[in-house]
Amino acid sequence: MDDERHDITPEYVTLEGPLPVCEYTGEPGEEPCEEPAVVKRWSSAAVVIAAGVGAVVGGVLVAAGIMWVLGFVPGVRPLSQQESVSTRPSDQQITVGEDVNAAVAVAAKVTPSVVNVSVERQFRNVFTGSVEWREVGNGSGVIIREDGYILTNYHVIENADRIVVTVGVQDVEAEVAGIDPKTDLALLKVAGTDHPAIELGSSTDLEVGQFVVAVGSPFGLEKTVTAGIISALQRTPEGEGLGIARYTNLIQTDAAINPGNSGGALVDAAGKLIGINTLIQSPAGAVGTPQSAGIGFAIPVDFARTVADQLIETGTAVHPYMGVQSVTIDENLAVQFDLPARAGALVQFVEPGSPADLAGLQRGDIIIVADGRDITGAEDLVAVVRSSNVGDTLEITLIRADTERDLTVTLGSDADR
Repeated sequence: MDDERHDITPEYVTLEGPLPVCEYTGEPGEEPCEEPAVVKRWSSAAVVIAAGVGAVVGGVLVAAGIMWVLGFVPGVRPLSQQESVSTRPSDQQITVGEDVNAAVAVAAKVTPSVVNVSVERQFRNVFTGSVEWREVGNGSGVIIREDGYILTNYHVIENADRIVVTVGVQDVEAEVAGIDPKTDLALLKVAGTDHPAIELGSSTDLEVGQFVVAVGSPFGLEKTVTAGIISALQRTPEGEGLGIARYTNLIQTDAAINPGNSGGALVDAAGKLIGINTLIQSPAGAVGTPQSAGIGFAIPVDFARTVADQLIETGTAVHPYMGVQSVTIDENLAVQFDLPARAGALVQFVEPGSPADLAGLQRGDIIIVADGRDITGAEDLVAVVRSSNVGDTLEITLIRADTERDLTVTLGSDADR
């Protein structure tokens, strides 16, 4: 066409030609004429330009990706050097800042490792004759290994026909892997290999006044967190209803502990397990009654771990023993019987054939030193023996007939009694 002209734009070409004259009169049957179409198409020049720009942009992006992977981008580590995020409690570090206090950080780390322990008994319905399961009590437990081992108190599961633990949001039936009534500890086992095991600490260097957090299920209220301090160390509580268990060297805390907390965790400021919550002291003086007075006791983790290791390996636990029964000497007893010492452990009975008998201890001896520790009462002597191992030798200093004597006792195993 003679009048055809090309108006080239960067993106496409618009072709325009002579436009027909359209006059619409509105007569009946007359069709309105259409507006002229504008045809758009890519020119060869535009295609070449677009391809070139795309190649340049793509090359820049690929080069940037390679530089990032290789670590050449400032402030950004390559993928090969980036650390994976772990959800295991043992890998989490407690960081306390302006927005997070110690109790909040510890609770976030520890609560996944503490489980509710539901104790169930089997009953027969007298009307229907069917067998039913009923919850008759609850306590707490601590996951100590990723393969499903849970440490709790023996008195929590003592009368159970079935034990159900709540791990996360799931109720799982647990098996009893081992019990040790003498220390009030029990070990449970649930299936699985990727459980949130707690980070184990040490009870060796604990200090009075140290910050602690208790986690458990008081009155069935799961994942309850209370905070306090260590009130005292090496406590040996006395009271009714303690059964055959001997509690020695316990950690005393003022963190609120109530029925249901038994078997739960006592942890330090780093979220590490330092004790298994076990007892409370009530205002009435009896241990274990459902009233908290800010006096609770926990079994030290070092001792609990020793028992747990034995239960895992053999299903039973053995303990060192000396073979004496003794009472605490106080001022009144010393005056009443005209004793040559105002403090110590007065031997009342020596078990025949026991390590104490073989070492030469006698009824009436007053033990004042054992293994380098001053003995001011019978509980001190029990604590020394309990903190030792089978086969250890203890240097004993005693008073017999106003004369001090030194003896050596080699501790035996209570399994041989």
